[in-house]
Amino acid sequence: MTVEEIRIVFVVYVSAILPLMLILFLRNKIPSWIPKFYFIIFLICAFGWELWFNFGILNGDSVNLRRSESLNFWLPQNINWILNSMADAGTISIGGLLLMWLFSKKNTEIFRQWSWGSFLILSIWCIGQNLFVEMFLYHDQLSLGKQLSWAPLSPLGQIYNPILFEFQNRTVMLQTQLPWVFTPFLIYYFSIKFNKK
Repeated sequence: MTVEEIRIVFVVYVSAILPLMLILFLRNKIPSWIPKFYFIIFLICAFGWELWFNFGILNGDSVNLRRSESLNFWLPQNINWILNSMADAGTISIGGLLLMWLFSKKNTEIFRQWSWGSFLILSIWCIGQNLFVEMFLYHDQLSLGKQLSWAPLSPLGQIYNPILFEFQNRTVMLQTQLPWVFTPFLIYYFSIKFNKK
């Protein structure tokens, strides 16, 4: 196993498990709607793209074909999509809500009424983390020649998947960015919906 593979395994497990542990540990200190929000966003991410990309369901290669045997051993295909969806719901989505709240100077009104400024913070966070993941964490799994499945939140699939840009011989393509263009709308919508209940 290479140092880079150890880093990938560490980041995936920590970003998946730590937020869930914090939610459970801090359940009396966080808003009561956060666990329900986490669960719904987990489902959106799982069924929106993680399952599709993981198993190559529609005209794609499964994750096992796109990465090394070491990663297949430490991040088995059958739990890989679960870990990624947990990280999406926890580290990214709840982390994004935390950033919105901090940038609004801890104004909880942003979770009662749509704020475009707060939404912009959330979108920058979501797209920014995905760019980082694509370029520095999963670059071998998402590079040119690796076919990803069509997915509901990546509706163009391979039909139209241009390279958006390259950095240090690593590519960023439209198909992998689309889920995180659409998902901030759902994250913010459900945070307001559950907060109002």
